[in-house]
Amino acid sequence: MDWREYAVPDCPPSIYYVPNFITEEEETSILQAISKTPKPRWTQLSNRRLINYGGIPHPKGMIAEDMPVWLTQYVMRINQLNIFEQGIEANHVLVNEYLPGQGIMPHLDGPLFYPTIATISCGSHTVLEYDRQIEMGPSDNTSLVRESVTKVLIEPCSLLVVKEDMYHKYFHSIKEQEQDTIDGNIANLRLLSKGKLGDVLPRGTRVSLTIRHVPKTSKMKIKIF
Repeated sequence: MDWREYAVPDCPPSIYYVPNFITEEEETSILQAISKTPKPRWTQLSNRRLINYGGIPHPKGMIAEDMPVWLTQYVMRINQLNIFEQGIEANHVLVNEYLPGQGIMPHLDGPLFYPTIATISCGSHTVLEYDRQIEMGPSDNTSLVRESVTKVLIEPCSLLVVKEDMYHKYFHSIKEQEQDTIDGNIANLRLLSKGKLGDVLPRGTRVSLTIRHVPKTSKMKIKIF
């Protein structure tokens, strides 16, 4: 599978959407493994909960941790696709769990990570929105506003790869709502495995595995499992 053949059309470079990247059986296995995660491993936020695997990124460097076996196979699969530059491999996974109606505010992932991410989605769809920040008003009194750039519908079992300009320049977010409508603003409409214009999709519980590389990492690993 060459992920480069799945470039999302009609939006800034570089974003790729691969439907059915994992099987439904693999999706079930992932969700079962995550459901068994001890509660203390979760970090509860106001709009979602999350787990860091591989370590906790920090400006002074990430203290590396071993990942669970069930997760390692998916990290290896991403590394085999050569999504990162030669010699760079994923060493961190952020697991996010979103309940129906939950989302995340517009943000950039920032300089702690190599500017390429690969996200495997499980459980439910969502819509990822991209905005750019522009200055408005006279030169002596400008204000920053965000302007919508594109929307991407993320299906269960899919893979999303985000690189370069789409990583550096464009804020991404998920609106806090309980359903989404497939409209003409969905940039990856032609790449979807199912669904058509006008469909209304109720959200369920979504779990995402965001697989990435943290450059500044200690060589010593600790085991937590």
